[in-house]
Amino acid sequence: MEASGAISLQLGVNALCALKLRLPLGLPTPSSDPPGGGETYLSRAWTTSPSVPGRVVASVRRLHQLRATMQWAGSMMSRLRSCLQALPSALRRSLSSAQDVLRRTPLYDFHLAHGGKMVAFAGWNLPVQYRDSHVDSHLHTRRHCSLFDVSHMLQTKIFGHDRVKLMESLVVGDIAELKPNQGTLSLFTNEAGGILDDLIVTNTSEGHLYVVSNAGCWEKDLTLMQDKVRELQNMGSDVGLEVMDNALLALQGKWARLGLELTFAFQVSSTAWHRGRAAPGEGPTAAQVLQAGVADDLRKLPFMTSAVMEVFGVSGCRVTRCGYTGEDGVEISVLAAEAVRLATALLENPEVKLAGLAARDSLRLEAGLCLYGNDIDEHTTPVEGSLSWTLGNRRRAAMDFPGASVIVPQLKGKVQRRRVGLMCEGAPVRAHNPILSTEGTVLGAVTSGCPSPCLRKNVAMGYVPYEYSRPGTLLLVEVRRKQQMAMVSKMPFVPTNYYTLK
Repeated sequence: MEASGAISLQLGVNALCALKLRLPLGLPTPSSDPPGGGETYLSRAWTTSPSVPGRVVASVRRLHQLRATMQWAGSMMSRLRSCLQALPSALRRSLSSAQDVLRRTPLYDFHLAHGGKMVAFAGWNLPVQYRDSHVDSHLHTRRHCSLFDVSHMLQTKIFGHDRVKLMESLVVGDIAELKPNQGTLSLFTNEAGGILDDLIVTNTSEGHLYVVSNAGCWEKDLTLMQDKVRELQNMGSDVGLEVMDNALLALQGKWARLGLELTFAFQVSSTAWHRGRAAPGEGPTAAQVLQAGVADDLRKLPFMTSAVMEVFGVSGCRVTRCGYTGEDGVEISVLAAEAVRLATALLENPEVKLAGLAARDSLRLEAGLCLYGNDIDEHTTPVEGSLSWTLGNRRRAAMDFPGASVIVPQLKGKVQRRRVGLMCEGAPVRAHNPILSTEGTVLGAVTSGCPSPCLRKNVAMGYVPYEYSRPGTLLLVEVRRKQQMAMVSKMPFVPTNYYTLK
């Protein structure tokens, strides 16, 4: 009740502002006219003179009425603002726009200074793009190198002798078999086999697990881990959790040496896009942009491994060779106070450009990577989501992870539905568009979709019954009540370029 009253008060202030700025000359003054009518003795004498034309007199009177009304409105605005200031601070905050309550990364002002267009995403204020278009940023990442701010991700440390025990009680992966500084993509699951979130777990050589999970699941993931920590501590286990307030920067993509042209050959087939890669030595990867600022040999840091090092003079950075684009790249966890300094140093390389959420989304879709909440959720099992590879062999045999009784039998039999890739004709396909059989029967729905900047075709993901999941199967998608052809495609749509040791 108090909140709604405060909102009405603010609306009154806004209305008076509009009145003061846009009142037409012919509009009558309020019924409670200000004392004196707004006319002076001299003006009354002048307007009653017979030598002054009547239309001029009328105009002058209207001007006087307007001035009086504006004075009255200004007085009322002052009173209303005083009342508004007297409200409790909690209610004043409720009047703020949604933009004011969004969380900001340490690079917020940096983004604005570089032309970032800020939007709300998972409770954070993040750049969707910069001065370059979304497509330009996407292609620059594929052909050169881009820098993304992913500081909204939840970063935690799990420490103590029983840290692996804790993590394996929550995820499907084999954490115990990770070598020092090796990481893996894994999944939090519930007892029904549904996916609570996807995350990366790294077994650091410093004696803790470094965990990165999604910003959209921040509260849920943190509560899940904290509850399990308390449960194990009450049983006498040695385990603890620390939330890190580091920034997280992702440097992704290929880049060309100055003066060297890379040739990209596009060959579109029904299931994949084949791109000609530069021969070894012709075009260094994103990691080689970083190499100029580190003493460690990044050739010894393969995909999904991690190390702590000094980066461009910033000490204590954790560099992990991974990313969300399908390209070679690294994610750098850095102290919040040093984030701008590090980002500035990386951008000194002319081949590196800032990129935002729009490019990150289309890049991950071309790479066949899931977006939690769209492509996987609590009602999707790892097998349905085509993520069976995240299940550790030892964990499958032991059936000792949440939802194992549902998930493991699905590995040996047919599931009712599966996540598939789709290549589509016609208008762009978006989430929630129906997927139909060629006879017109609704089979499922699209979960992610966009025009592929690399393929120049529409790509999408969605769920269909198992018998329709074979690559090459012809289907229909419905866009704006019109049906258009689609074909089940292998993923990734664009071949990935992860760096692995031969």
